[in-house]
Amino acid sequence: MEQGRNLDLAIVGGGIGGVISLKYARQAGLDALLFERSARIGGLWRDLPSWQDIQIRRQDWTLGDLPIAGEDQASVLRNIEAWVERFGLAPYIRVGCAVESARPCANGWTVAAGGQSYAARYLIAATGAHNRPVVPGIERRAPTLREFHSSRLPDPELLRGRRVAVVGGGASAFDLLDLCFKRGAAQVDWVYRSIKWMRPTRGPKYFGADVRLLTRHQMLGATPAKLSRFADADLRARYAKAGIPHLAPAEPFDIERHQLIPGRSAMIANADRIARHRAEVRAVEGATIELSNGERIDADLLLWGTGYAADLGYLEVDALSGATDMKQVGRRMRAVFRSADAPNLFLLAPGVLETTTVTPWAYAHAAKSIMAHIAGRAELDAPPHPGMINHCDLVKLLARHDRASYTPGVWFLKYLALALFYPRDRPLPIP
Repeated sequence: MEQGRNLDLAIVGGGIGGVISLKYARQAGLDALLFERSARIGGLWRDLPSWQDIQIRRQDWTLGDLPIAGEDQASVLRNIEAWVERFGLAPYIRVGCAVESARPCANGWTVAAGGQSYAARYLIAATGAHNRPVVPGIERRAPTLREFHSSRLPDPELLRGRRVAVVGGGASAFDLLDLCFKRGAAQVDWVYRSIKWMRPTRGPKYFGADVRLLTRHQMLGATPAKLSRFADADLRARYAKAGIPHLAPAEPFDIERHQLIPGRSAMIANADRIARHRAEVRAVEGATIELSNGERIDADLLLWGTGYAADLGYLEVDALSGATDMKQVGRRMRAVFRSADAPNLFLLAPGVLETTTVTPWAYAHAAKSIMAHIAGRAELDAPPHPGMINHCDLVKLLARHDRASYTPGVWFLKYLALALFYPRDRPLPIP
């Protein structure tokens, strides 16, 4: 294998987290390269169908004056590309260059990518927790129905006039159920083991989760326990008002365990038209779906809203290479992003993707502190946190360990002002 140049930092993954990390690495004067296996940057958003969108307002997704036209897939992808263009990152990105392996060594990491071997002092794994769609390995006997994972449904018009079965109890399943009614499915069956919390809304889903309100409460001193009690009462009232109290989870909402997912208006408005089945799919025979509770569903389409798993197989670290559950990985991360199992390794996903926050905003704060740690100006050594660290609680944690990026006393007043007075219709500044 040909020897590539020595690097300060190798970044694996060209989604929004990897691109933002590269921006901060270049800003810190590090010799860094980003490796992306696809032909273009964008990560998961490059692979998603055009009907997919974000769960928050576009003003909350983007930062500074980086352009974004809407909440749809194409706009989000264009926003990621804008980071590359604005900060001149293209020369430091290797597209079509999959990382075959990353192995710890005495001086950091040996990274095999694109037929070359690179030595890097530090490594950021920015491949996310959503890089492998999960479809259970059920028995299939001469199936005649069509199956799609939520990330692979090419055209929602396929639902029109069809008998559709949706599997899953979280955000991806909510999206699919919403599409069924927006696109005129003839019959909708919903199969799930449990249902996650959502915030019912009659408007577009990106108005259903208000991260700026969360920021205000956090910066005014509300504890996770207090936020959980407030959110639980608010959510139950919203479920009752929407006429769907039967869809509310039995256990209380806990902001350190549950993500605040916005509801989907068409799904909620048509909840009484959904045939619900609390079970698992065991097999498909012809056009019939067999469930674990003995029920059978006849369908034209089987849609898997069963989420994603992580694939960290390229990391030659015993505790990580076989991991698929980012929550388990997160329990082994120091200061949310620094691995306790390998030298000089940072993983972005455990601390962000399953929490209630905005990914570009959180990634920017993480990347800034990671670069301070590499420069010896911060110590990201806090012990693993047992629950989710949401939005401004992440800033509070990083501020305790990165005084170079968060000037004592000053940083709190800055974020308090942002929480209380910053215009809601403007994107927050780049950290």
